[in-house]
Amino acid sequence: MTVRSRREAVTFKHPFRIRGVDRLLPAGTYDVITDEESIEGLSFAAFRRVATMIMVPGAASASTTEMISIGSVDLADAQRIDASAPNE
Repeated sequence: MTVRSRREAVTFKHPFRIRGVDRLLPAGTYDVITDEESIEGLSFAAFRRVATMIMVPGAASASTTEMISIGSVDLADAQRIDASAPNE
């Protein structure tokens, strides 16, 4: 079984909350890592998502970073809410 990781920068224009993180996160650009595993036995290459993580500033110190497991649907919801928030 092959596992691959994809890294993507996601930008939030407003402070946001996401399920799995117990605090309000500041606006900014966050790295999101998605792990996918190959689906064996097909005549073409296919992968399924097995994990999604977001890199956030540490709760104890701004100089630390935490990798927190989140749901892909929760990430999509946070992005949708951020995009629909009024600009100030």
